[in-house]
Amino acid sequence: MIIDLQQLFDIENERVAIDYSLDFSDIELWGQCPFGSHVHITGAVENRAGIVNLAYTAGFVLSADCDRCLDRFSRDEAYHFTHVLVRELNEEDTDEYILVENARLDLDELVRSDILLSLPTKLLCKDDCKGLCQSCGNNLNHTDCTCSRKECDPRLEALKKLLD
Repeated sequence: MIIDLQQLFDIENERVAIDYSLDFSDIELWGQCPFGSHVHITGAVENRAGIVNLAYTAGFVLSADCDRCLDRFSRDEAYHFTHVLVRELNEEDTDEYILVENARLDLDELVRSDILLSLPTKLLCKDDCKGLCQSCGNNLNHTDCTCSRKECDPRLEALKKLLD
């Protein structure tokens, strides 16, 4: 979605509402396609006292395999983003502002970058995921196993003999 911001940059208190969906089904991360549905974008671009701000929320369903227990999970996610838009940059201000050349903003590319950079590096089905048993491979979220949790690293066996 390309937004023409010429009028918005020129007129104070001008506002443009945003409400549309993006298809992220072509994005593959971690060997899988994690976006279970379209990404729904809602927000607005507004000029307040000559400063143009973009604020939006990206909502989507994240579907992936848990990094600890390997179970497939899906959950609703909502990420909030804000940006200050400018027509030109001073050399030292490059990180804090989004440069909008020719007063046209490619919102799809900005949303794609924001979401991909905000995704966690470790995906867990839940915060307290117990993972898999190191000995038998059972999913500890579903069952308890009878394996001994006090296994000694084989590289340290010689030290263990000294204590005995």
